[in-house]
Parts: sequence; structure tokens; C-alpha cells
Amino acid sequence: VYRSGHLYQKRQIVLYEYQQTRNASHPREFLKGYDGICVTDGYQVYHTLEKELEELTIAGCWVHCRRRFDEALKLIPKSYQKESNAFLLMKQIQAIYREEGKLKDLSSDERLKQRQAVIKPLVDAFFAYLKTINVSKKDKFGDAVGYALNQEKYLRVFLNDGDVPMDNNASERAIRGFCIGKKNWEVIDTINGAKTSAVIYSIAETAKANNLKPYEYFEHLLTVIPEHMEDTDRSFLEELLPWSPALPENIRK
Repeated sequence: VYRSGHLYQKRQIVLYEYQQTRNASHPREFLKGYDGICVTDGYQVYHTLEKELEELTIAGCWVHCRRRFDEALKLIPKSYQKESNAFLLMKQIQAIYREEGKLKDLSSDERLKQRQAVIKPLVDAFFAYLKTINVSKKDKFGDAVGYALNQEKYLRVFLNDGDVPMDNNASERAIRGFCIGKKNWEVIDTINGAKTSAVIYSIAETAKANNLKPYEYFEHLLTVIPEHMEDTDRSFLEELLPWSPALPENIRK
């Protein structure tokens, strides 16, 4: 799934693409020519793509970073948790999220100023403390520290752009519907079927992300598009896009 960052308010797009593997060739083809920032987890393929695609910048996801420390903390007996480094680092991440949460209604420029003034010192302190800790790479806590340090460059990207979210939770939520309903998708047993369902799902989720009613939106598309099947001019499609002001009011939530 590829999704617009939730902080970018103008046009929300949710695109699903079916592929049989997680091979680097798939996102490489999809992102070819894209000039912008992608917020991803720490999967090495994305970092390789950043080196290959000149205009692409990869930003790290703080939720994936936090998750590792949370898993490490759960392995510590409760009576000792508050004395642990894992607990302290979790509190630092919570402080970063708490301050970021206060900025959600600001403009991009104002959010950037506040990130630089308030959040950047917290991020600096987090990584400075990480670098003082000696860990074993064989346990969960060592894995969490190693992950965070390896991702530092990417986890800092959001500090320099007010439109970049600090995690990819919006994409995770967009995937959840597929995960919850996967028993229903067993009837989609061909590659063409999977690709087609990805297109339909993209239209439905993009409609919802732009505050449209999906059923009414599909009904409108299936009414208008057949009227233009003989046209060679496809400009009418502009008025059918989910952010078009020409859409009927009954489609809007």
C-alpha cells in the first residue's frame, strides 16, 4: 500500500498494489520518477531504493522503533521495569509523541518551527542516551537499541519537513482492513482477480480518505463513466476524482 501522509491535507490517496513477492523491483518500478519522501519501516529494500532513485528520500517510522523497545520491556519483570533502560527510552519516545500530538492542527510551516524548537532537542537527547548504553545484540533490548541507532538518519527526517508524519500508522491502518477480512479474499484466487480487487479497494479507500461515501461514489462512477465510453477525450475523468468540486453533494459525508 502507498498512501498520502495524513498531515498533507489537500488530496488524500490510498493505492493498493498486488505483487507476489516483496522484491525490490516492485517498489522500484512504482516509485520511479517520484520526487518526494516515503515513510517506511526499516526494511533494507527501501534504503537501497533511496540510493538508486535520485529524487526519493526515505523517512523512518517511530512506531516500528517504539515497538521494539515495548517488546523488550515486556520481558522484564514488572517490579524491575521502572528501573530499566527500556522503560526510560520508552518514556522518551512517549514525550516525543506527546509534543508532536500538540502540533496536528498547525500549518506545515508552523509545525516545522515547533518541531525544530521543541521536538528536535528531545530526539537529540534520545539518541545521545542510546549511544551511552552497552548492550548485547543477542537479546530483545539489544535488538531495539541496534535498530534505533541504525535508523537514526531516517528517524530524523520528519524534523525537517512539516508535512512528513513521524510514523506510517496511516498506511498500517490502510492495511488492517485486508488483514481483518482476509478470509473473505480467499475467493480471489487468481492474480488478475487480486490486481482488480486492489484497484477497487484503492478507489473505495481513497474515497473514504477524502470524506466521500464509498457506495454513493461508486454509484456515481458507474453512472457517469458508461456515458463516455465512446469518447476519445478522457478529460471528463478530472471531475470524477475524489477531490473534485464537481462531485454531487450527496456523495460527501
